[in-house]
Amino acid sequence: MVALSSLAIAAAGVTIAGAPGASGTPAAKRVAGAGRATTATAAGRATGTASVAYAGSLAYLDEKVVGPAFSSATGYAYQGRGAGSDALSQEISSGEITPNVFESVGAAPITALEPKFTRWYVQVAASPLVVAFNPSGPYGHELSAIASGRRPVRDLFSLMARPGFALGRTDPNLDPQGAAFVEMVELAQRAFHLPAGTVHAILGRGALGGSSSPEIFDETALEPRLQAGQLDAASAFLSQAVQLHLHYISLPASIDFGNPADAASYAKASVRLRDGTVKTGGPLVVDVTTIGAADAAAADAFVAYVLSTKGRAECRAGGYTLLEPTVHGPRADVPASVLGELRS
Repeated sequence: MVALSSLAIAAAGVTIAGAPGASGTPAAKRVAGAGRATTATAAGRATGTASVAYAGSLAYLDEKVVGPAFSSATGYAYQGRGAGSDALSQEISSGEITPNVFESVGAAPITALEPKFTRWYVQVAASPLVVAFNPSGPYGHELSAIASGRRPVRDLFSLMARPGFALGRTDPNLDPQGAAFVEMVELAQRAFHLPAGTVHAILGRGALGGSSSPEIFDETALEPRLQAGQLDAASAFLSQAVQLHLHYISLPASIDFGNPADAASYAKASVRLRDGTVKTGGPLVVDVTTIGAADAAAADAFVAYVLSTKGRAECRAGGYTLLEPTVHGPRADVPASVLGELRS
């Protein structure tokens, strides 16, 4: 396994490719493949940009590691933007943003775009929930004891339920991590036989995820607030904790949403969103697809890179649990370069 520190150092020395050349120039040629076009200059250098909309938890991996490495390996430019997966799905659907790759946590944000924007996606990896914490805060000593196993995980929930405990999480209405965190607390109340009302003591009463709640933050801003000492603890994926060198508490597999084999257990929890939709718990899996036809060759190449041996090694080093890549949807719609990585 490649160490994360070495990946970060390598990424720091790679610059993201600049703006692509015009694919319509006489020097460009079109090479057909699986119904999608590939663009290459006469000199053999690829042109085009992989414009990637990614779940906010992938920010470090995509911006510091995968994006630069992809550009260096292929010659395509990389451009990324991160936010909650559900929020990105809504922005794509409305035409507010027009990426050509979408990396989502959970399949629902992708399937919500079918069949207009895509008809397929590939399962890549899983990342369990953890609780990241500030070791220098007023609860740092107790949280450190739980993280080291000197105190039981059950005590974590008693601490988070204390008045004045500064907990950060993301909005369940916009982000799968936010919904899973609410569901995780529900499962923990049952699993640890916590006092009635623990869920509300931790998360607050009422909307359990309204954006006006003082503990709700954008996914890409949550961990920086924790690192700045503004929070005692925060929801996080294991991958985020590994990549950002955060102190964290691991949760039992039965409540961390990181193991597809435990899907039935996760489904016992749910959260009602603002629009009345009831979201049922499920494994937190990274899924990827291409969107639309803009710079299709670059988009295809990015997904193929993510699924390549090198891309998967970078994902593993970033704290993700690799899953067997699985196509969901018609294989005939999957680009040839992506299928080629699935067969390798």
